[in-house]
Amino acid sequence: MQPAKVLILGLLLFVPLSVVADLQDWGDTAVFLTSILAIVPLSISLSTATEKVALVTGPTVGGLVNAVFGNATELIIAIVALRAGLVDIVQASITGTILSDLLVLMGMAMLAGGIRFKEQSFKPILAKVNGSSMTVAVVAIALPTLVIATSNLVDQGAITAISLATALVLIGVYGLTLLFSLKTHSYLYEVGLAEAVPAGEDAVPEGQLPRLWVWGLILLASTLAVAFESDLFVGVVEKETGRLGLTALFTGVVLIPVISDIAGYVTMVSLSLKNQMDLAVSTALGDALLVALFMAPVLVLVGQWIGQPIDLNFNPFEAVALAIAVMVTNLVSFSGRSNWLDGTLLLATYLLLGVAFYFHPV
Repeated sequence: MQPAKVLILGLLLFVPLSVVADLQDWGDTAVFLTSILAIVPLSISLSTATEKVALVTGPTVGGLVNAVFGNATELIIAIVALRAGLVDIVQASITGTILSDLLVLMGMAMLAGGIRFKEQSFKPILAKVNGSSMTVAVVAIALPTLVIATSNLVDQGAITAISLATALVLIGVYGLTLLFSLKTHSYLYEVGLAEAVPAGEDAVPEGQLPRLWVWGLILLASTLAVAFESDLFVGVVEKETGRLGLTALFTGVVLIPVISDIAGYVTMVSLSLKNQMDLAVSTALGDALLVALFMAPVLVLVGQWIGQPIDLNFNPFEAVALAIAVMVTNLVSFSGRSNWLDGTLLLATYLLLGVAFYFHPV
């Protein structure tokens, strides 16, 4: 058995251990640590099941499966935290997940691939299309913050109305990006799909179709388990991060994305080492788009529904950080070529922003 699989199976032991820690009152610190370690393998399992179901069901349905479950761990943690009233952390986690997708996922892929290969190439159109959509998404997210920061608008009703209108527009744009990538211009993404399946083979051999039920059950079980562990984690995160001296801003921007996106880091390194940069780039940018165009608007709508209103009035520094991330990512990726230095620059940008968020006063 591969060492990585042994590690994942070992970490799964923290799932029952976290339950025992909670039931036996081992303390908030024990619940905090065990739930974090339990979320890591469950996140990887959820990501793997999503990919397998998408592969079995074909590009159209599979694309929709990826659209719904691509960032399921982050979305589940955010909804659980929102239900608990941790609005500040949820807002910050939106920013943090986008920054992680653009700078860490892309950075790790380019760095790992650049160490193994002198230079790697990918279709520039992937970066251009996704980069343009990402720019529009970040501008839309930042607009409520800019309106409030540049005017005397303090009426919460007006802020909520702006956020809801923005959320609906973003969801509409996301639907159009799915139509573009899965239907009208699906040929632009065929290279990435082709690399994911060995040449000369069908997406899924007919004899393996029954495995859809297996991966579907794994997907369901992983989703429920992540939701349960997220509830344990959210229940103690405010106390524990406060004890460690971490602000809600840093917790949401850095800590939660790092915990919830372990599967993404593994995937990016694996794809780049196989020289599948088309797929790596489209995955990283696609995840960022999913968060900006779908996850953030859904959280705004869900917040209104459950009585925990959340708006898109972010900390102004968060809007600036998102703009920096999009700008640097576009500059690095628009050429269609990458090397280890490009990856280093992306990771360095994230590190600098992380330090700034750590020292940023609340």
